[in-house]
Amino acid sequence: MLTSPATLIELVNRFGSPRILLVGDLMIDEYIYGNAERLSPEAPVPVVHERRREHSCGGAGNVATDLAVLGAQVLCVGVRGNDANGDLLTKLLAKHHINTDGVIVDPSRPTTSKIRLVGLAQHRHPQQMLRLDQEDTSALSPAINARIIDYVKAQLPTCACVCIEDYNKGLLSHDLTQAITALARAAGKPVLVDPAAINDYSKYKGATVITPNRTEAERATGLKLADSIEAAPALAKALLQQLDLTACTLTLDRHGIYLLEHDKPGVLHPTRPRKVYDVTGAGDMVLAAMAMAIAHGANWSEACDLANIAGGLEVEKFGCVPIQKIEILRELNNMSGVDAGKQLALPELLVELQARRAGGHKIVFTNGVFDILHAGHVQYLKFSRSQGDLLVVGVNSDDSVKRLKGPARPVNNLNDRLAVLAGLAAVDYVVPFDTDTPADLIRAVQPDVLVKGDDYAGKEVVGRDTVESRGGRVVLAPFLQGRSTTSIIEKSKAR
Repeated sequence: MLTSPATLIELVNRFGSPRILLVGDLMIDEYIYGNAERLSPEAPVPVVHERRREHSCGGAGNVATDLAVLGAQVLCVGVRGNDANGDLLTKLLAKHHINTDGVIVDPSRPTTSKIRLVGLAQHRHPQQMLRLDQEDTSALSPAINARIIDYVKAQLPTCACVCIEDYNKGLLSHDLTQAITALARAAGKPVLVDPAAINDYSKYKGATVITPNRTEAERATGLKLADSIEAAPALAKALLQQLDLTACTLTLDRHGIYLLEHDKPGVLHPTRPRKVYDVTGAGDMVLAAMAMAIAHGANWSEACDLANIAGGLEVEKFGCVPIQKIEILRELNNMSGVDAGKQLALPELLVELQARRAGGHKIVFTNGVFDILHAGHVQYLKFSRSQGDLLVVGVNSDDSVKRLKGPARPVNNLNDRLAVLAGLAAVDYVVPFDTDTPADLIRAVQPDVLVKGDDYAGKEVVGRDTVESRGGRVVLAPFLQGRSTTSIIEKSKAR
């Protein structure tokens, strides 16, 4: 990985709810699970004793789900049939709060579905045995194409970027793909394309970036990569020039992602070796992670490294399972040496606290700048932790510290301060906040105990009303005299 874990942690913690327009082939994935422990007496084939069935969004629907789980407001554009699978698809998308106003019902075709038969041995070790596809890949009618273009045109101004997920199922014809790309470029919106496994990539001309895998890139260029990366620069250069791209990213499985940007040398973004359980959905996850990164101002190098991590986590799961922000953050924390799971964005923290509270744990909260950690801080945090079962520490952002302490502070940036605090045994969770006071954070966390220093004796304690209204209490912690960040800085200057 070329980007530091701290930079990617900061990026993921910035994830908000960007509007992302997703155009692609929507599908229903059905998994039929059963034990396969004997052969049929009628033919040399396994007999599967069905145990359960599961349904999920497939194709572009899986990308939509991946984006939604990462926090995006997804506007889905595609077609479905007027059938039970189409109704189920719409229902599953709505479950993730995905906007389906752009999903058009086409009575002339079935909803694309992929039915997978998954065999288990003694209820373990799932193995895909067979896939049955139901689809119609014929071209859309001119009327449906026109409706899609009108919808895209209307939504583009409020979207951060456009994702095109092409499975070559009839939606993304040359003309429609080019029309969407032209509209997006005119609106100044980046277009990210996960291309189909086809020979002719001309319909993607003018996109911002494409993300073909090894096989797709070979097929589109006629060049061979085999199991190496030696030809990656030539493949990427050919696609970049032919399609007038800003960047080309080749997803090369165990080798990582090769990135070539216009007027920049190509670079391989390696990935760490993983135990591959199932590659299904990995490309979808790469596109979703890259889109979220770009929507939040990341450069292409940062986007590739984040996509590598998200895609790597995906292949460790069976089937298409959306990767959550908290999983990415834990992976990054592990890579940076920080205790996994201690640094959380507020939404993930609240999920963790809900589970801990349900288990009867008493939650303690305190906050501060914690710029240059000293013995006074350590004693204070140990005292705070002793007041309950787990300690949440709110930490002022860099901008918040500057407003409170002046332009010369903080000495240590937010990521460093979070990392140091997360390394302390007394601290269970650290969460940043950007406001001048922790009032909003305290209202969200709803702690049972609020701890402040004893210098607050007789003074107003921010958050007291929130805590005491729920039956909680405010505790003032004793300070270790003569220890403060300000005095440490002054002593350093005097030397």
